[in-house]
Amino acid sequence: MSVARHALQRPRAARAERRLEIDGLRAVAVLLVVVYHIWPRRVSGGVDVFLMLTGFLITGSLLRDEHVRLWAFARRLARRLLPAAGLTLLGVLVGTVLILPKTRWDATVAEVVASALYYENWQLAFSAVDYLSSGGAVSPVQHFWSLAIQGQFYVIWPVLLLLARRRLPVFVGLMAAVFVLSLAYSVFRTATDQAWAYFDTGARLWELALGGLLAVALPFLKVPKPVRVVLGWLGLAALVACGLVLQVSTSFPGYVALWPTLAAAAVIVAGRAGGADRLLTLRPVLYVGRISYALYLWHWPVFVFYLVATDRTAASWKGILLILAASLALAAVTTELADRTGQWGPLLLAPALAGAVVVSFLPRPGDGITPAPALAAEDRPRSYEDGCAQHPRDAEVLVCRYGAQNPDKTIALVGNSHAAHWLPALELLGEENGWQIVNITKGACALSTTVQLYKGKPQPTCDQWQEGVLAELREIAPDLLITTATESSEWERGENMPAGYPERWRQLGAMGIDVLAIRDTPRMGFDPPECVETKGPAACVAPRSLSLAERMPTAGRIPANVTIADFNATFCPGDRCPSVIGNTMVYSDNGHITATFMRSLAPALEKEVLRALAGGQANPKR
Repeated sequence: MSVARHALQRPRAARAERRLEIDGLRAVAVLLVVVYHIWPRRVSGGVDVFLMLTGFLITGSLLRDEHVRLWAFARRLARRLLPAAGLTLLGVLVGTVLILPKTRWDATVAEVVASALYYENWQLAFSAVDYLSSGGAVSPVQHFWSLAIQGQFYVIWPVLLLLARRRLPVFVGLMAAVFVLSLAYSVFRTATDQAWAYFDTGARLWELALGGLLAVALPFLKVPKPVRVVLGWLGLAALVACGLVLQVSTSFPGYVALWPTLAAAAVIVAGRAGGADRLLTLRPVLYVGRISYALYLWHWPVFVFYLVATDRTAASWKGILLILAASLALAAVTTELADRTGQWGPLLLAPALAGAVVVSFLPRPGDGITPAPALAAEDRPRSYEDGCAQHPRDAEVLVCRYGAQNPDKTIALVGNSHAAHWLPALELLGEENGWQIVNITKGACALSTTVQLYKGKPQPTCDQWQEGVLAELREIAPDLLITTATESSEWERGENMPAGYPERWRQLGAMGIDVLAIRDTPRMGFDPPECVETKGPAACVAPRSLSLAERMPTAGRIPANVTIADFNATFCPGDRCPSVIGNTMVYSDNGHITATFMRSLAPALEKEVLRALAGGQANPKR
């Protein structure tokens, strides 16, 4: 027997006895997750502990096998994990139909499927960076992202061991490489795009690798009992304190996630030393540890359904107690059912997937409103379907042409998403007048020389993109360029015209390009489709003053090549901005206009385009 084979057997001997304090650690981790989800909504570190424990336990399990039998390994995992997940997803689908507004059905169904197939983390990663969906309501299954990462880990780790040919030194080297590379990537990605990094498997693998390295090292660690007692208490105290100190919104999962993972590792190294383990092995704590998986699965959908059912944004104290009680009861029942399902338990995912298909085909009538509120979020300009609306983090200039192929006039639509939502009206005008519409738009990037922010950070790709846009415009030489004239805002700064707007317009004037600058449209301060779905149109009205100035702001003298247009008298008759006008849903979200309503503005827009093509200026005083 080789030295490597001897080394592989060491962890098996060391783990022959069940480590009850690990069940207690699970209990602490899940309670931290639950409490911080439904109360202060800060990071608990509990999920990071679960990831580290997964790496620790799975690595130990693989090393104890004489041979890596992938099918047997997968079957054991499926029996342990899928029954509870399937039951939870079925419950979520029932709750979705009974409690959630229809505006949220499609997104929830998509995430139920992603959760069942273990790619929910990527579903959320792309949603988090999707400019038009980043402000959406939370999903009742978004917590499945961590389970998706674990599912992907279950595929990667056995393959890694096979690549190492079960030689422990090689396997340790591979795990160490994963740890170092993933942690470095996590630090970098968290600093540059935290919303993406939070769900990125590559930015999380180091936490699982840390657990794997601990599983290999633990049998060789000879720590005196007094030191282990101190380690246990320090680790437990550090884990509990994590959520009180760290901010999830800016720091996780980079190097800061070492705090909860190393704290949990300290508890594991401490073992049964007569210290913190005494607390962790109390019978009630061990019971919570036993149902911790199901408790993690249920607490979040119960919380989300509670908020929707009570029309609250946060739980009251009574609500918190109700959520905890319901979650514990569901977790206990689910754990019992999952334990009894045996061989056919994994098949519960099939009804969940079938249920998702059924819900996706349920009707979404809109009580005479077009588009139906439940479908408004998808009623967007064609440029989004065509992949021609550039994402905020990318700099490539995407150019799409609509309308006439041999046009009488060429009109360029350039700017951010509030410029892009005029495309449906311009498409109609292009077809009627023989114009070609050139769409060049990018999320969160207005046509301006001012440095622009995306999610609070400077956006260098915006400057790079605009340089490319100017080059394209020199080639295209449009007869008219349409863009936004102001920025509406529901925050303290209100509506404004950044100085970079007229500066960019002057640059376009030097290129011989005339500009039609359209005053920005209102923002509502809430989600109009969901409001209309749940409360009716009459209740879903915002004051004009929320995001628009009394008079259109300007930044100095408007250049001679610029014509200003203002359609906000249509969006906000008087001093109120309704969500529905003439049975048409105006907004697809808080601040973007539906394609259907925009097409109704084509005649009014045509007048302004013709005025600008005729030399315009004579800008009305607003």
